[in-house]
Amino acid sequence: MTTTQPAATGAQPTLAWGNDRVTLTFDWDAESPVTCSAVTVAGRTVPVHRVPAVEVLTADAGHRPASGRLAHTEHGARLRYVDHREIDENGTRRLVIRERSGDLEVRLELTARDGVAAITSRVIASNLGDGRIVLRAVASWVAGFTARDHSGDALAGWERLTGTNDWLGEGRWTRTPLRGPDFVPLAEHLTGHNPRGALAAVSTGTWSTAHQLPTGILESREASLALAWQIEHNGAWRWEIGEDTAGGYLALSGPTDADSGWSRVLAPAESFESVPATLALGIDAVAAIGALTDHRRATRRAHRDNTAMPVIFNDYMNTLDGDPTAEKLLPLIRAAAGVGAEAFCIDAGWYDDSGYWWDSVGAWMPSTTRFPSGFGEVIDAIHAEGMIAGLWLEPEVVGIQSPIADALPAEAFLQRNGERVVEHDRFHLDLRHPAARAHLDAVVDRLVSEFGIGFFKIDYNINPGPGTDRDADSVGDGLLRHNRAHLDWLDGVLDRHPDLIVENCSSGAMRMDYAMLSRLAMQSTSDQQDFRKYPPIAASAPMSILPEQAASWAYPQPEMDAEESAFCLVTGLLGRFYVSGHLNRMGDEQRTRVATAIAVAKDLRGEIATAHPHWPLGLPRWDDAWVALGLRGTDSDLVSIWRRGGANATTLSFPHLVGHDVEVTPVFPLDLPAWHSDWDATTGTLHVRGTDTRLAARTLRLSYRLPEVDDDARTGSH
Repeated sequence: MTTTQPAATGAQPTLAWGNDRVTLTFDWDAESPVTCSAVTVAGRTVPVHRVPAVEVLTADAGHRPASGRLAHTEHGARLRYVDHREIDENGTRRLVIRERSGDLEVRLELTARDGVAAITSRVIASNLGDGRIVLRAVASWVAGFTARDHSGDALAGWERLTGTNDWLGEGRWTRTPLRGPDFVPLAEHLTGHNPRGALAAVSTGTWSTAHQLPTGILESREASLALAWQIEHNGAWRWEIGEDTAGGYLALSGPTDADSGWSRVLAPAESFESVPATLALGIDAVAAIGALTDHRRATRRAHRDNTAMPVIFNDYMNTLDGDPTAEKLLPLIRAAAGVGAEAFCIDAGWYDDSGYWWDSVGAWMPSTTRFPSGFGEVIDAIHAEGMIAGLWLEPEVVGIQSPIADALPAEAFLQRNGERVVEHDRFHLDLRHPAARAHLDAVVDRLVSEFGIGFFKIDYNINPGPGTDRDADSVGDGLLRHNRAHLDWLDGVLDRHPDLIVENCSSGAMRMDYAMLSRLAMQSTSDQQDFRKYPPIAASAPMSILPEQAASWAYPQPEMDAEESAFCLVTGLLGRFYVSGHLNRMGDEQRTRVATAIAVAKDLRGEIATAHPHWPLGLPRWDDAWVALGLRGTDSDLVSIWRRGGANATTLSFPHLVGHDVEVTPVFPLDLPAWHSDWDATTGTLHVRGTDTRLAARTLRLSYRLPEVDDDARTGSH
């Protein structure tokens, strides 16, 4: 939908643009830059705090007043509207707004897809002059979020939902009021200036989600407005929440000079494009993350795996642990096929003859000592059982003891001041270099053609730092160029092998971004080996990734009792089912339970691929005794519930089911005592009471019939 109001005398021109779910309103005049002045979602328009829609920091034009923000740049204030154009193609709408500040021209490019309450933004900065322009930061999105017509404190009632990540402790989300320690009342109006600080999260290097997450939500229950965002980049980024005297703003960016050593020199006629960032809107946080879920599905690379979702057995976690041999694998392959696995992945170690492979990887040739009858023996065994054969691969690294380290030119690696960067006994390939790319293409093509590999688990276990200064304006510029070359390489692999299934892994979920996940089939959610600690990781995963991409390990072991085994299996059930464990050592009862879980996963995968996540107990905290993840479908909800001690009962909230009759049925396990449940339609709550077992989990279905609703109502109903 687009509405343009020409400027009457003394009035600002106005442009309303969007789709059937969300509308943004922009205005400008001869003395002011373009701003986003209002957002409309679920039929309700909220005028928001006006800030420049584009912010660009350059070496010769900084901030005013001085600060470390993405916002308040001199160029942002100086930009003036030139023109705009709109493109509507096959349900995808684009808006391009052009502005200029001296020799700097910027184009704000927005994309919206019909049926999705989300907008993707990027900025292209161009040099129209005869001299150089040195870029230090180019924000992809900047807009206010607090109501412009508020009375009193603009931040009152606003909360942020943001997450931190760590190896083995992914997806730890918190809900925090903005007004408080983050933003104390400053009385800055007495100075005549806006505040200078901001609440910021940054990522540096190539582990894009190693510490803080590029996804978050701002929510005001009073305003019935929530904004969810994600920065879609596999390298350095920054998001920023700031308070001005008149209200709050959100800014999203890729790498910057201050955070990640990025600068870019634009020669005359050169341009730079920022990384994409997406903003999703809803009437509350769950609706906004539902809209972001819709966006993630709409922008995935087309692939049969997106809906097929074959069940994968991987030999690593708490099983072979990187030490595969033919002797160990052959009985495990038979056992995996026997319980219904559809793909079998041989994880780390298949290429090693020495017993210690960390610093010698890079050639990716099968071991001869581990497979005395040839590697083809185990691959043929996988195929003979009707399963897809898979391999673990860490393509971007080359061990310092690998022959590949000397076979490739030094320029094929990330460098600093002429020295190849080493991290944990590995060099890192620079995929801008044709020799690096040719090497990896040859590896993948050889393994696919020689062994019929149909699945790769691509791992990534080092972070080489801020980047490379070879053939770059700055180390951050070198890294950004490599990041983009890496994505181009992945696209090339999938173009050549369109049926290949590729898992994204990075020491668990250290690179869980949608630059990667818009291309790849699935995401390992963690390397966590303690099954008791996994539920909050699995339950929070759909905040960052699609449920059908979230591969949380289900790794039951022979020594576990029935409840522990079921607990492990429930952990993976409402995502991409990903199995490990010593299946060949299990008794019949345990193997039957695993086979039942796999059969249930196959039955559920079609629902999972279209459902929207919610959290009936709230987003989990790391030590919560009770944890729950819900997936809302068209006529039923699936919910997995884990108990880790504490009281033997809890109450789950389903606000979208208030006033409706609900039938509760167990999904898995069915061979263990059922939990008692009571549904209260008046409050939309489900009271569940477990057995005396303090460590247990169940997956339930809540079936109901909802009345038909119109599109505007549905926008806020996830």
